[in-house]
Amino acid sequence: MMNPLSHHFLTMAYNNAWCNHRLLKACAQLSQQDFTAPRTSFFPTIRATLGHIITVDWFYLDALERELRGEPPHEDCRRFFTNREPFDTCAELQPQQAETDRRLIAYCEAQADADLGRQVTIERPAKTQRDTRTRLLAHLFQHQIHHRGQVHAMLSGTDVAPPQLDDFFCAGDAGLRAGDFADLGWTEELVWGKPD
Repeated sequence: MMNPLSHHFLTMAYNNAWCNHRLLKACAQLSQQDFTAPRTSFFPTIRATLGHIITVDWFYLDALERELRGEPPHEDCRRFFTNREPFDTCAELQPQQAETDRRLIAYCEAQADADLGRQVTIERPAKTQRDTRTRLLAHLFQHQIHHRGQVHAMLSGTDVAPPQLDDFFCAGDAGLRAGDFADLGWTEELVWGKPD
């Protein structure tokens, strides 16, 4: 049986992927003009914000996966930020974000009995960063939540209704997420395990 903190991270990874699925499904309905239009937020467009989410995912996932495989840190981890808007359209970004989300789920699945206190090293240009798996995962999930909220707010200024993202996986809401779970090929048991 997976330890409770590892299981929490795994359910957060599933929730992360589910929210990205819902958000990008809404963004895919935007015209290219709306996708790239200047808006008030930390990043100037929906495209730029979504580009930031995925490049930061790549940056941290690379470090986490390397440590898990026993490999040294990436010598040039800044390469993930060479192009801060790596995809011109939402149609190009959607499958890449879904693949990145699958990698995060797989990483969290591998943590079933792992030492979440193990150090992960990231060679940044000016310093070496060392943080535990626990801290980096918590940071990565918070980063996603923060910037998805910005995209959600920017969608409010378009003709596309922002999707509801604030509900977590409450048992009584299974019917409300059944369509998304079917799209993703998931079941309640996959996310939560067999009921007690």
